[in-house]
Amino acid sequence: MLLLKLAAQDLLTLNARRLMVPHLAARWQHFRKTDASLTERSAWAESLVSLAGDLVAAGRGNVQMIVECAATIDEPLDSPRLIDVVLVGRHPEQNRPSVQLVELKRWSRVTRVEQATADLVYVEGMEKAKAHPALQLREYYNAFRSARGPFQGLAFECGGFAYLHNATDESVRPLLDVEAPNGVYGRIYTSDRREQLLSDLQRSFAADDEGAASVAEVMLQGMGLRNTRLLDAMIWSRGADTVFTLRGRQKEIADQILETASRVLPNPRRPELIPDERRVVFLVTGGAGTGKSAIGLQMKAELEAQGRTVKYASGSRAFNGAMQEHVGYGDSEFRESFTYFSSFVTPPDPPLDVLICDEAHRLRDRSTSRFWKPEQQGTGPQVDELLAASRLTVFFLDEAQSVRPNEVGTVQLIEEAAGRNGARLARFDLWEQFRCGGSDAYIRWVRAVLGVTDETPDPWRADGLMHIEVADTPEELERIIRTQALAGASARMVAGYCWPWTKPQGDMKRLEADVRIGDWHRPWNADSDTFCENDAPPSRIWSVNENGLDQIGCVYTAQGLEWDWCGVIMGEDMVRRGDKWVFRRGKDRQDPECDVKRVATPGSFDPKVKAGSVDDDEFARLVRHAYHVLMTRAGRATVLYSTDEETRTYLKQMVGEVEIHSLRPIWENLPQEARRPPLPRQRGRHKRKKRKSGVAHEAELRLF
Repeated sequence: MLLLKLAAQDLLTLNARRLMVPHLAARWQHFRKTDASLTERSAWAESLVSLAGDLVAAGRGNVQMIVECAATIDEPLDSPRLIDVVLVGRHPEQNRPSVQLVELKRWSRVTRVEQATADLVYVEGMEKAKAHPALQLREYYNAFRSARGPFQGLAFECGGFAYLHNATDESVRPLLDVEAPNGVYGRIYTSDRREQLLSDLQRSFAADDEGAASVAEVMLQGMGLRNTRLLDAMIWSRGADTVFTLRGRQKEIADQILETASRVLPNPRRPELIPDERRVVFLVTGGAGTGKSAIGLQMKAELEAQGRTVKYASGSRAFNGAMQEHVGYGDSEFRESFTYFSSFVTPPDPPLDVLICDEAHRLRDRSTSRFWKPEQQGTGPQVDELLAASRLTVFFLDEAQSVRPNEVGTVQLIEEAAGRNGARLARFDLWEQFRCGGSDAYIRWVRAVLGVTDETPDPWRADGLMHIEVADTPEELERIIRTQALAGASARMVAGYCWPWTKPQGDMKRLEADVRIGDWHRPWNADSDTFCENDAPPSRIWSVNENGLDQIGCVYTAQGLEWDWCGVIMGEDMVRRGDKWVFRRGKDRQDPECDVKRVATPGSFDPKVKAGSVDDDEFARLVRHAYHVLMTRAGRATVLYSTDEETRTYLKQMVGEVEIHSLRPIWENLPQEARRPPLPRQRGRHKRKKRKSGVAHEAELRLF
């Protein structure tokens, strides 16, 4: 948990816009499920701003201020140890990370509780005695420097102090007396000691601009907030039994599933043990970026290492294509372990040990295909086929990402299927969000702006984790995305399904420039299973092939994947009129010059949601969900553009100014530690080593 990460100079700019305290209060309410107290708000408005001002006065405005930071990476959500401010930079002499843990105290006068000790003091205006700040800082200091701290064993300089800018030495004498607790973590700075504070800040932190940002990036990576891209992590881990290090609730869920597997599945090393024969279903729900795929892929690796038969099923052609063609390039065994929900019309014999079903919101009512013979079509519920395919079935589901009318996967559907098949059901929820730079504020903002939730949207407030801006033209959006891609970032452009989609033309498989906005014309990603003209990739690997940047993706080819930067084009299927969204279906016309379809009436051209398929309310829900998916694909920055001027004006009002240039995560602004270009696919088969125990080893990689 953290509420804000900004350089001191940027925090002052944010505060000058009157955006800082509302942002912190909203983040507090989300994490703690209660409103921030007047005391907390006052501390942010006064003490935090005062401390930032002192850093700037000391010539250390580059120092990163991480507000309300968890002391370790696995603090309990209900009662975490939160450090008021963690100052992060680079030490001027040791040339390694330098950290100061800060307790903000607005105390103006204290007196002793007992003459013999200063461990407890009375604070003017407060009824109960308070502990000396050094005692609290000592606990934080020991936790922060432990193996579970954000730096996890890296060498770094660390100290701490209590910041009492409203007090004088005389008014808080008990805190400074010789009997008072002390240590490198327990210094006290009052208004009388400001010059000493400025001097100490200069001795603790270097003045260079990039050093502090680099250290902060390392710390965020250690906290799991700068996630390794899913596909990169899979490539790095090929042949290993540990893909991701799971955290907190994720680890609890994975451990429970693995423990259950050890009880209900036969043990190949202990054949004399009789397993529990009952079928078990796990249902894990969570929003985008909560780590569902991380848990599933890590469990797949661990179960395979134990010698279990495991399949990883999905309803997403894009996700499976990326896994099979990019991660599994040249490895047929790995490729075959990824499959589709529709692959189990005939159950495997013998049943699989474990079937992991990712993106279960994309389940269909029946397993059917226009390419199958009548006897190959599914006759019962698809969910029942999945339950019959294995002894233990795991579903990962997010109902807010259902984007097609024939996607029926819901909590209720799976609960009813488990009961119908006599399976034990265990349900878990994930709520911590680690995609989009770890900015849960951004996810909630997207949902509120689109109307996915009933929450009233507020203008975006920069939090140092995720960036968003609105382009004036499609040319500007493409320029931004291409510039970042050429610099080394992963990036793609996507759009709402608001233009006809032409199949590749002729023997050369030429792509028609269907997405047309004024003089700006670009093709959709290829509706093809093979490469097209100019090496345009097939749709299943559009998201990972380097030439995919030349085409525009849609929700069906983007769902389940992510990039550093994502340009999102909102078409006229969803436009803002006054204080509400209006949803439109489009009409096409035949272009007599080239015999392809063009837009006659702007709106949605998605054949899955045409008028005969869904009513108006369901149409609106699916369009909202589609843009929710598209706007949550980026790990660092989203660039929005709407073809509708009134909508574009509304988006600019909601995004606000983006003039804090140091917060814009362009490649040149990122510290070296954050510059991770996407990995190319690597040919070759990697044999997985089987472990003798079910205990996972710790890994350096983290996803979510």
